[in-house]
Amino acid sequence: MNDSTRNPELHVYEEQRNDFIDVATGFGVFFAILLVIGIIATAASLMMK
Repeated sequence: MNDSTRNPELHVYEEQRNDFIDVATGFGVFFAILLVIGIIATAASLMMK
């Protein structure tokens, strides 16, 4: 049996991933979307007065 399939240290990743950058980008995009929604909602509420 091939032992390389059971040893995680021998696994070679197909692409290098930076989890911190992935999470930071996700938070940044989510924050930007919520900010735009907040600005639109504020503008709409001010125009209704």
